[in-house]
Amino acid sequence: MHKISIGKELAEKIPQLTLSCIECDIDYQAKNNSLWLHIEKKIKDLNRSLKVEEISKLPAIAASRRAYKLCGKDPARYRLSAEALLRRVLKRGEIYQVNNVVDQLNLVSISTGFSIGGYDTNAIDGAITFGIGEPNEPYEGIGKGKLNIEFMPVFRDEKGAFGTPTSDSVRTCVTPDTKRFLMIIIAYETTNVLGKATEMAIELLTNYAGATNFELHEISTTKQK
Repeated sequence: MHKISIGKELAEKIPQLTLSCIECDIDYQAKNNSLWLHIEKKIKDLNRSLKVEEISKLPAIAASRRAYKLCGKDPARYRLSAEALLRRVLKRGEIYQVNNVVDQLNLVSISTGFSIGGYDTNAIDGAITFGIGEPNEPYEGIGKGKLNIEFMPVFRDEKGAFGTPTSDSVRTCVTPDTKRFLMIIIAYETTNVLGKATEMAIELLTNYAGATNFELHEISTTKQK
């Protein structure tokens, strides 16, 4: 697994930050029908149990929004990916279908409220640091075009920024050529749900993406001290 650390500036602003990192070999599929049936059932369940105005109050999303504000970013203008997914689920009764790897990630996200990064490990260059976006540091976000990541929590490697809780970059996205996958679940405050989200991801990756050779690592601001 790539070395992953939390930058000092971000750790000081968000002292309870924890990253659950899952790396594994995967078998890419444009679509897994069994997984998609699972997702459609979850969408129906959410439409019965959740209202749009309640999304921002979900514990994981509320914590993420507080983290954005602490870093200096407006979470209403730059929506967290989990919040955007849930709003689409409740307003349109759907989410985008991408591929089996990204689809399982989105299922974990709408089930738990965590914003989650998903990356082709071969596209990552060197060690990874989770820090705060700087001025004039945009990148091409997936489905977002050029994304202003200033004051946003951001993953960087030797080549620069490649992932935020709003949108990951095109540079490290999952493609048909992806063989090894890195999934990072972000918890901005202490929670007992992170472990359950990790277990869910491992199960989905195994069942729907043929995942093997797992490496798991949890990084937190407290463990780095």
